[in-house]
Amino acid sequence: MWHATFSFVKRALVTGGSGFLGKAIVKRLLAQGWVVSSLGRSPQAELKSLGVKVLQGDLASAEDTLQACRGMDAVFHVAAKAGVWGPWDAYFKTNVVGTSNIVDACNKCGVPRLVYTSTPSVVFNGEALNGANESMPYGSNWLCHYAHSKAIAEKIALDADTPGGLRVTALRPHLIWGVEDPHLIPRVLTQARAGKLRVVGSGDTQVDITHVDNAADAHLLALEALEGESVAGGKPYFITQGEPVNLWDWLNTLLERVGIPAVTKSVSYSTAYRVGAVLEGAYRLLRLSGEPRMTRFVAVELAKNHTFSIDAARRDLGYEPNVSTESGLDELVKQIKETGSA
Repeated sequence: MWHATFSFVKRALVTGGSGFLGKAIVKRLLAQGWVVSSLGRSPQAELKSLGVKVLQGDLASAEDTLQACRGMDAVFHVAAKAGVWGPWDAYFKTNVVGTSNIVDACNKCGVPRLVYTSTPSVVFNGEALNGANESMPYGSNWLCHYAHSKAIAEKIALDADTPGGLRVTALRPHLIWGVEDPHLIPRVLTQARAGKLRVVGSGDTQVDITHVDNAADAHLLALEALEGESVAGGKPYFITQGEPVNLWDWLNTLLERVGIPAVTKSVSYSTAYRVGAVLEGAYRLLRLSGEPRMTRFVAVELAKNHTFSIDAARRDLGYEPNVSTESGLDELVKQIKETGSA
């Protein structure tokens, strides 16, 4: 007698799958046998070559997100409008409306699990943060539309968590870096090569950073933690290397290892903050394109400690940073020396 055998095909959607973190998540899902789709505005040619189903669409479109979520067993909502400058409407449309659309689509399509990529900036309050944990309230005195809009979006996502229905958790990786980083490291290299980089404040700023592979691992662990009677449902988690670095020492080590002079010139925090305020005003008044070289938000981030506890992620998700800061830096230095860029 012929017996049919069936295997369950797991299907996942990654919004922003062609981005830095999104791509790392996509590759892990593929390696685990998932059938992966990616929703984004670009053609995402590299993902197509990996066998990913590419969906071109807009997060702000309820129809696009609904179509993308159909038939999915899990959704990773990674896409967002990032940056420290730009009109509120642009951030609200992508980050808030986009997240609301994803949540609604998951509910309408019966998606059981949603992992939302947030940011520690949702607790920004203009002050130093030392070992902050998830009990911190959402921020205030935002100084940055990105942080404000992500806080609203995170709350929308977490409020949608429903035992027996859609289970949701949010991850807050801080300063994601690594090979193929298109944002943080290239910007540092460009500014340093041009001699425009300055130490802001006393130079002893302690920050947490997150290697992209560790951030991606955390997302898959979060997905697993949402199964069954999940303790992770409805909760946010800070994700880092687990060991803060002195921001300026770490950056100077990277620069020196790739043959770029270390940053030695400095500017006080109060001066940087005032300059940021003046530049923000000028950009608004004159409607200048691009973004100011300094903003008040950036001044705070560069001069004041920002460290976060990962105890909750270790306990609930089983998270451990498998890629050490040292090995990640070695890999990054090798890549920069070979290509001139991260």
